[in-house]
Amino acid sequence: MAKKPKPSTAWKELIAQDEAERFAAYAAQFAELQKRKSHRFGTGRALHRKQLLALKASLVVLANLPAHARHGLFARAGRHDAWVRLSNGGTDRAPDRRPDVRGFSIKVLEVKGPGALGHGDTLAQDFTLINQEVFAFPKSDEFVALVVAASNGVAALLKHMVRRYGFGALGRLRKMAATFKKPFKGFASESVFSAAPIACGPYAVRVRLRPVNPGAPLPGASADWAADLRAHLAERVLGYELQLQFFVDEQRTPIEDASVNWSEEVAPYLTVARLSIAQQEFDSEAAQLFAAQVEAAKFDPWEALAEHRPLGDVMRARKVVYFESQKGRGAV
Repeated sequence: MAKKPKPSTAWKELIAQDEAERFAAYAAQFAELQKRKSHRFGTGRALHRKQLLALKASLVVLANLPAHARHGLFARAGRHDAWVRLSNGGTDRAPDRRPDVRGFSIKVLEVKGPGALGHGDTLAQDFTLINQEVFAFPKSDEFVALVVAASNGVAALLKHMVRRYGFGALGRLRKMAATFKKPFKGFASESVFSAAPIACGPYAVRVRLRPVNPGAPLPGASADWAADLRAHLAERVLGYELQLQFFVDEQRTPIEDASVNWSEEVAPYLTVARLSIAQQEFDSEAAQLFAAQVEAAKFDPWEALAEHRPLGDVMRARKVVYFESQKGRGAV
């Protein structure tokens, strides 16, 4: 059996000369989209507008990790309180039964160290995860254009696809439909992913959160993902493994192409922490205040320790776009 490649520090980012200008334009487009949607649905995010559930959790960093994993949050074993925000990925507040990307964002608290943005220390480490292993596009430009077009309705989306891809538009639409229509079994049952890399000290990694005691989908769960998870929590604590997948080389684990899946055959996942969500109140006044606090909070991959700064074109674009979105809803 061939030996698996070892984690490598030979990764690099390729930053185009026009990135700052392009990312500023993306941010302006998302700001306009967000303003339109907030006028219709009330103040909220540009993407992942619909919060499904806010949860209190705990994250335990494991002891005796290998040296290449012991950086930043994972440098020392210990327990941290955490917040979890579950969401639908779209720009609208649509019913859960509508095909969509599902979001599982974690804010790890009781963290202090130099921040990824370079503006002093950060007090939290965020992980923004989705139920897709990769992004639909290699870089941010195609994604931004698609989201903006789709936000204006089906006709605008079709016009955009034909204009941009010509005879290849139908194939692209089929691929996108397959992504969005991927069956979702619920947050108690499915793994979620960073889909793009972050740093782990001198290494680069992708992140996966995997349920350790996955629950079977409940009858009618597809109509209400929050009710599905609440039903599971009524029966038991939900546990997840937080795992890292390490860069080995540019060909098989690229940094700048977010559409390429990193094969577990080449880069196996390593469990570095465990996330636990215990039974908790949802209907009390205190619980509703907590849900409002989570909704108003920032969940941003750049709300991170410098040792876990986001990497690649998609992540660099998110830094600019997320900040503009946060300003648009008064979160800055």
